[in-house]
Amino acid sequence: MIFQELNGTQCKTYLVGCENTRKTLLVDPVRERIDRYLAVLAYHALKLDTVVDTHTHADHATASFEFQRLLGVRLIMHRRAPVPRVDEYVDDGDLICVGDVKLDVLYTPGHTPDSISLYMGDRVLTGDVMLIGGTGRADFAGGDAGTQYDSITGKLFELPDDTLVFPGHDYRGNTQSTIGEEKQHNPRIAGRSREQYMALMDNIEFPLPSKIQEVLQPNQTAIDDDRTAFPDLAELNEVRQLSSDEVDARLKTDPAPLVLDVREPEEYTGELGHIPGSQLIPLKELSQRVSELNAYMDTPIIVVCRAGVRSTTAAAMLTGMGFLQVSNLKGGMLDWNDEEFTVER
Repeated sequence: MIFQELNGTQCKTYLVGCENTRKTLLVDPVRERIDRYLAVLAYHALKLDTVVDTHTHADHATASFEFQRLLGVRLIMHRRAPVPRVDEYVDDGDLICVGDVKLDVLYTPGHTPDSISLYMGDRVLTGDVMLIGGTGRADFAGGDAGTQYDSITGKLFELPDDTLVFPGHDYRGNTQSTIGEEKQHNPRIAGRSREQYMALMDNIEFPLPSKIQEVLQPNQTAIDDDRTAFPDLAELNEVRQLSSDEVDARLKTDPAPLVLDVREPEEYTGELGHIPGSQLIPLKELSQRVSELNAYMDTPIIVVCRAGVRSTTAAAMLTGMGFLQVSNLKGGMLDWNDEEFTVER
């Protein structure tokens, strides 16, 4: 099994995958770190198959909607998630399969009504319901300390004591614990009755997450416009943006750059057409087909899509993998057509 925590920060994202099929899933991906996830997937030739949000987040913007729409992955959440266009709603006892890897869904509400944990035999991803040496807050809408106590003691603490615990957050530099250690030493819940735990949580004044107003609504809404997704990706990766005029001029040089189109095949031959001589590799296939571009490691590549968003993502991936002269067509084929440059269909 492939298993790695990707953020290295207080907010945790886990990569879980099958070594045989190279299919993977991401648990609780953070939108601000999309570039890192794409680089890791591309570097290790992994195919992202699934994204799972263990609950509706209030402290960071999820990357799940972008991955779902641009890479065609399935989005999985609990059936009580107040989120549209989830591909697969799950409940307690359901199984999530990625290649040969199987994750058992444990319904563990309390932090939020839609909180789940994911159990993989020797380890469990607890989301925000239980942390290492702590528990998630229970004062958000729909949260309930008594329900959280039941989830931890009645579900998580019923797992084998040597089960490794990987939480959704950690604020003390911890990376993992075990169920046995948390049962014995977690200062929030170890040795407390349900009533004692509820009283303790009622007396804690949790600060409001600094980003709650800007992330909660987007986390409950799927983004539809190619022009609004990944707004900071070009800045994060310093991807060079070229206008249609600049691209047209460069295509007239000798040798001309490679134009890499990362749309889907039906888009490539569809209404907007494609730039003559371009090569088609859909974004969701790029990490596994990148060897087809080895001849262009140190020569110019111009990446193209419909509106310039998927292509910026692809350009960031290629740059992170060592391609030296990668640029993006700003505004994509929409702008190229608006400027009335030549297309083929």
